[in-house]
Amino acid sequence: MGGYLVRQTFNFDQVDNSSFWYVIKDSFGGMEELSSKMRNQVKKSFKTYAFKKVGGEEVKSKCYEIVASAQKSYKIHTDVVSKKSWLKWIDYMMKADNFDFWVAYELSSGNPVALAINKIFDDCCDYQSMKCNPVYMHNSTYPYYGLIYEMNRYYLNERGVKYVCDGARSITEHSNIQPFLIDKFHFRKAYCQLEIVYKWYVGIIVVMLYPFRKLIKHSGVTALLNLEAMARGEL
Repeated sequence: MGGYLVRQTFNFDQVDNSSFWYVIKDSFGGMEELSSKMRNQVKKSFKTYAFKKVGGEEVKSKCYEIVASAQKSYKIHTDVVSKKSWLKWIDYMMKADNFDFWVAYELSSGNPVALAINKIFDDCCDYQSMKCNPVYMHNSTYPYYGLIYEMNRYYLNERGVKYVCDGARSITEHSNIQPFLIDKFHFRKAYCQLEIVYKWYVGIIVVMLYPFRKLIKHSGVTALLNLEAMARGEL
């Protein structure tokens, strides 16, 4: 968070439950692992969209509007990233050479409607960002379903990574993606321990505000205090 703290985790995927976790999937069972309803929805998605791993130039030329429209639709207000900043971010990932870009294209029009950006490590894949044009989230064509299914298949089955990860427990709760992945695609919580090291003055502020955390409405402060509550095992 802006250099004001360092978040450290340890005992990854411990046996005992804890108040902090990563959301991971470490096996792929194909269509058979899905419910009957989910199988139909994934099949509908594949009939409507093509899911492709593409190059960064394709993303830069066609996908900014996906990101902007998705950010505008969030329940919790967030500033929409400028196109200039977004293009610089894509350039950075292209140079880093350990990111994959996936796009969902509508078969009938060829238009891109969803974008996923994944970071590749030696033995795992981090699903860092998934965005979808909200228009296509509410027309019963399920673009995320096919996209997630195909990425799970590719990384776990074809590439053979140990697990794919959608990141740590959310401290802002502006998205329902993690409960969705657990419920629909059999991701699971890999519990761990959380430790936070603050800049000295930030630590003082956190101690002062923590007793009033449920009364504070500022989203940034709430997120910080939520993180502290998780570290204390109180959320």
